[in-house]
Amino acid sequence: MTGIRLTAPAPGWAIDADVVVVGSGVAGLTTALRCAAAGLATVVVTKARLDDGSTRWAQGGIAAALGEGDTPEQHLADTLVAGAGLCDESAVRTLVTEGPDAVRRLIETGAQFDTTAAGDIALTREGGHHRRRIAHAGGDATGAEISRALVEAVRAAALHTVENALVLDLLTDAEGRTAGVTLHVMGEGQHDGVGAVRAPAVVLATGGMGQVFSATTNPAVSTGDGVALALRAGAEVSDLEFVQFHPTVLFLGADSEGQQPLVSEAVRGEGAHLVDASGTRFMLGQHELAELAPRDIVAKAITRQMQLHGTEHMYLDARHFGAEMWEKRFPTILAACRAHGIDPITEPIPVAPAAHYASGGIRTDLRGRTTVPGLYACGEVACTGVHGANRLASNSLLEGLVFAERIAADIVEDRPLPTAVVPETDRAAGLPAPSPLLAPEVRTTIQRIMTQGAGVLRSATSLATAADRLEALHDSAAADARAAEPKVAVPGVESWEATNLLLVSRVLVAAARQREETRGCHWREDRPERDDETWRCHLVVRLTPDRRLVLSRTESEGFPPVRPSGAPDCAAAPMNHPTPEEP
Repeated sequence: MTGIRLTAPAPGWAIDADVVVVGSGVAGLTTALRCAAAGLATVVVTKARLDDGSTRWAQGGIAAALGEGDTPEQHLADTLVAGAGLCDESAVRTLVTEGPDAVRRLIETGAQFDTTAAGDIALTREGGHHRRRIAHAGGDATGAEISRALVEAVRAAALHTVENALVLDLLTDAEGRTAGVTLHVMGEGQHDGVGAVRAPAVVLATGGMGQVFSATTNPAVSTGDGVALALRAGAEVSDLEFVQFHPTVLFLGADSEGQQPLVSEAVRGEGAHLVDASGTRFMLGQHELAELAPRDIVAKAITRQMQLHGTEHMYLDARHFGAEMWEKRFPTILAACRAHGIDPITEPIPVAPAAHYASGGIRTDLRGRTTVPGLYACGEVACTGVHGANRLASNSLLEGLVFAERIAADIVEDRPLPTAVVPETDRAAGLPAPSPLLAPEVRTTIQRIMTQGAGVLRSATSLATAADRLEALHDSAAADARAAEPKVAVPGVESWEATNLLLVSRVLVAAARQREETRGCHWREDRPERDDETWRCHLVVRLTPDRRLVLSRTESEGFPPVRPSGAPDCAAAPMNHPTPEEP
């Protein structure tokens, strides 16, 4: 444990449970349902409403070897290729072999996927897949259907849920083992203000951190809260430099910020073409799969074309689909485009890459365990080793599903006993001061720094500039907190989110500066080649009690075993370069 926490009031109320799940996407709700079914007192905490997480926005579908002639081995091969040499093969094999049955159990839970005339699950292709293995629902509303089914199951099971609640920090016992979480309910839930859920098992399923960038497909709640909490708790994180920028996001203007409408890869899977302003297809000859190349390759190709032509976007042309196919197969995308004045039936769609998915996160083993005893992570907040340097399309929902079931099985098998939380008054002596909070308006500054310095295109210069500017934000907040008349931000959701964003941004930039190569979705203009001899490894980051970020590297693409924080790890070598401090 680092002893570092957010500045927040002491908890004014508490709930006792066997397990608390933070997050209500496919990963969180699947874990909660499995734990509750085994008789464990389970509490679900979610930042907004139960169905407001990233899962509901997933358009394309869920990948699994469900079709005739397809096999887990073929799915594994495609995943390893997309991961650019950094997938942990044991994690991928777990995903693809357990995936098909996990999808069938999801169907048993109530999810209704689109079917063929014969009654079989309808399957499509997406980038990087050599077979049709993407199950979808409502045409392009797969995430919404999965979310609907799981939310209904949670309500039918009468699980204890706390909505509109931002998780703050991990609670621990005298030995440093997990004992629950603190959280702030934003006025609309069962409780109001800062409270706690006391439980010996905590599952973080908080989703991604796309809001560190100005333009993202992620909802506004995706501010990296889970990764920031885990770092303050002493857990290891890995691969944060690998942020996937979705190639085809509806371009709304150069100054557009916040969540942007996604144009699913499934549109290309059904035959849409990427073209420039003259109508020329530019993916032909760049990859054997053309528009269906892995996402990092397509995003780079679009960016190159934008640079070549001096434009801010390219086009996705699917006019040949016709009205009937658009209305039946992609009704959500059609409506989103029309809402912004674009009719895909009669004109090409302007598209540009935007931040989409974090391949890295809190490092876990194959049971979802982190380096903090009793703390688990799954879904986008976790780094299982499945995605490597670039996530294969539609593997994310499957990863959340498979590893959620594994986490629940581990908790049920272990059945940890409740333990006493160390009171804050007993913790105070000798511990670091709480993290100085950032003013809410700094959020926009962080996003612009990250977009300019650590976006699709990166270099030593751009990353150094980003690091310096982020450091200045930290120094300013720290100086304000130390002033004779302190000027500190008021504790609250917006200041906590801004503080979390700064922490995860600085880790991302620190890792991106260290990885001096181009691999997967990490594109260094100054280091354009992939360097397997030096960099076929993972960067692991942890936060020390004196607020330093310590980077180490694994010896191979496979992750070393998860050990409790602070235990020696013979498979990870420390980096010799100086690293920044945490805010």
